[in-house]
Amino acid sequence: MSRYGWRPYVPVAQRRTRALQKMEKLRKKGFEVKPIPCQSGRKMARTFWGQAWCDHIESFHDYENRLPRGRTYLRNGSVCHLDIAPGKITAKVCGSELYSVTIAIKPLAVRRWQVVKKRCAGQIGSLLELLQGRLSEKVMAVVTDPANGLFPRVREIELQCSCPDWAEMCKHVAAVLYGVGVRLDEQPELLFLLRGVDHQELIDTDVTVATGTQQAGSSRHLAEGDLADLFGIEFTEEPVATPPALRRKKGAAPARKSVRAPSRRATEKSGREKENPPSAGTRQETATAADDVITGAAVAELRAFFDMSQSEFARLLGVSVPSVWNWEKKSGVLNLQARTLRSWLAVKALTKQQARRKLSQR
Repeated sequence: MSRYGWRPYVPVAQRRTRALQKMEKLRKKGFEVKPIPCQSGRKMARTFWGQAWCDHIESFHDYENRLPRGRTYLRNGSVCHLDIAPGKITAKVCGSELYSVTIAIKPLAVRRWQVVKKRCAGQIGSLLELLQGRLSEKVMAVVTDPANGLFPRVREIELQCSCPDWAEMCKHVAAVLYGVGVRLDEQPELLFLLRGVDHQELIDTDVTVATGTQQAGSSRHLAEGDLADLFGIEFTEEPVATPPALRRKKGAAPARKSVRAPSRRATEKSGREKENPPSAGTRQETATAADDVITGAAVAELRAFFDMSQSEFARLLGVSVPSVWNWEKKSGVLNLQARTLRSWLAVKALTKQQARRKLSQR
């Protein structure tokens, strides 16, 4: 009950209709709406990461009397929008009105993150096990440790809702917290984004230990597609090794190169190039292509030019949100994957209107 007394009861269907109308107005103004669909079944989440988040939230005994109402709100589709960014969760929840929820979460302490990486090193059997949450009991105990794991403690969470409820955690906030678990079912990398850590550091630690005794590239190429799709990891392309048959034997003399006189056609072509040098525009385009380096500042500048959030820009490029976030944090030249580089060059040539049109088609 709020300080103003009981409000008149409004049927759920009527409340949802009003809320959807308001969300549609926001969508037309350019707001990217990310709803949580209606949930069925007893469990809110299905995967390891989603269930672990929900179990962690339910361990907060101070909030246990509010959580059941939150589950009800989530099941009937009242969470009209939920977005996860570094250190912040923002949402719109349908109640008697359309309420705005903001949950601020402190970044994971550096020392705590180092402990997690150290305790997980060598404990993951394969990269796919990590991505799909099929972890050993030891690793599960590390990442879900209430005191030293990846999930936030109570004092690291700050809750805020625009509803008139007195309680620190109202039913709208509880619904959003459960909604995070549902979102982690689809995008587990968002947990690392929320805590302000680079998930690739955890993966790299285990790649070094797990593949150290294997043949070079054997397991890395096997899971490369899964890493890029699920976690947004950008691998640098490795040079192709020279086949053994073409390698010069140790101590053998280098092969003598035969020198051939230029053909008549080559001589005529060279003469034409001297008489008709490339135009200034062609030289400028060539120089631009050669000097065009991609930095974190360039990514942030292009995203600001398009007036897009990190989530929108990531969808436009076809990468994950953590990839964009990590790029903008880094200094120096970015070493992107070939397909991401092609996507970057194509997006960079777009105008603001063309970029928006392309984003709406994805």
